[in-house]
Amino acid sequence: MSSFGHAALYGTGAYASAILQVQFGVNAWIAFGFGIIAGAAMGGFIGALAFRYGLKGSYFALVTLAFAEVLRICASSFAITGGGSGLQLRLDPGVATLQFPDRTVFYTILLVVVALVMLLTFLIKKSRFGAYLVAIRENEDAARALGIDTYKIKVQAMVISGAFGGLAGALYLQLFLFIDSTVVYGSAVSIEALIGPIIGGAGTVWGPLIGTLGLHLLSEGAKHLLPNAPGLNFVLYAIVLICAVRLLPRGLMGLAALFGTFNSRKDDDHA
Repeated sequence: MSSFGHAALYGTGAYASAILQVQFGVNAWIAFGFGIIAGAAMGGFIGALAFRYGLKGSYFALVTLAFAEVLRICASSFAITGGGSGLQLRLDPGVATLQFPDRTVFYTILLVVVALVMLLTFLIKKSRFGAYLVAIRENEDAARALGIDTYKIKVQAMVISGAFGGLAGALYLQLFLFIDSTVVYGSAVSIEALIGPIIGGAGTVWGPLIGTLGLHLLSEGAKHLLPNAPGLNFVLYAIVLICAVRLLPRGLMGLAALFGTFNSRKDDDHA
């Protein structure tokens, strides 16, 4: 099942970290950690509520989308979140504040974080928990009949997804030092989080990364070649998504696996 509400997880992590730093003067490192925890808690809450009532497929997708929209409205309404003006971190470069005037340093940190998340994703995929997730994805009723606590496993998956989303939101805050409800709870966040894995190959380790990089290269290329056509990147997103769903149901990684299998068979035939 697909989530259309990753903005709820991303935005919660960003806002939790921002509120602690701006409104309560909490150290940036501690606030950063709480951002991850807040994202995980939001993921667990959404998952527990949705799965308790047996929501699946499009119903689950709509519920996650609704959560993101409700949180966006709340964030733009309350004083503690800065209302419609958002929250701005005080500029104070230093390791203690997680602010680096040299963007190269921060981009290096981002690369390290991506590598660690990819490693954790690989370990999850190879673990018993990963096998449970695959079983639930393929046939939830059969997995339940085999004794797998599908409700518990799905909620745990949402907690992990929420932690990743909260991590991304907290990193965004430290990079740009400003957030508002439209930026971190907007539908664009959920769209990009959903389309990347679909293009690259959902359920794979490298698929989401490859799909996301490809989409951003496509978007930036379109902006560079056609600077007077704002919004063209979203049109290209739609075209690529339609083509991927129609022609590559398993994404680019599925195509690569198919191509590898074809070459192996050709080698065997020649042998």
